[in-house]
Amino acid sequence: MEKQEGRDAAAVRIDDPWYDELAAGWGEHDADDADESDANGTAAAPHPSGTVPPQQAQAQAQTGARAQTGAQARAQQTAPPSTADIYLEVQRSPAFQEVRGRYRRFVFPAALAFLLWYLAYVVAATAAPGLMARPVAGAVNVAMVAGLGQFATTFLLTWAYARHARLRRDRAALELRWDTQEMTRGVRR
Repeated sequence: MEKQEGRDAAAVRIDDPWYDELAAGWGEHDADDADESDANGTAAAPHPSGTVPPQQAQAQAQTGARAQTGAQARAQQTAPPSTADIYLEVQRSPAFQEVRGRYRRFVFPAALAFLLWYLAYVVAATAAPGLMARPVAGAVNVAMVAGLGQFATTFLLTWAYARHARLRRDRAALELRWDTQEMTRGVRR
């Protein structure tokens, strides 16, 4: 984190890719938006009563509308890509597709295997009560071992997912996040 210099010295710039710049400025008032000026850049002189005379307000509105229309036309011709365009570009990139592919190649088979294991436990408990009641060691039967196996499988799967994410996806996802932040840095301000 670095402190900014200038007019707003108390503001802090966050150089963190996970920092949400869109939400950071909510509720803040931008001084540039507060400056009411006409197309020539001169501020409207208030009437002694504190309001702008109707004729002057109408003239300013017409001049401002014409200047705004021309400015909008120029901006559309040379407009930088929008945030949505940037995110769509990143989503279509081979790096993003590779991260999503790695995620899917792990999650879908793991979720399917766990679901099948759980359903086998439930079906065996209802369809084969004699098998599930068979003692393994003392008062511990097959159903208890399989039930504890469900817990063990949950923890094992959680560990395997976290390890897979750390080794195969996190670095690439963080690089994508950094790239996206760099591309959108000028668009949001």
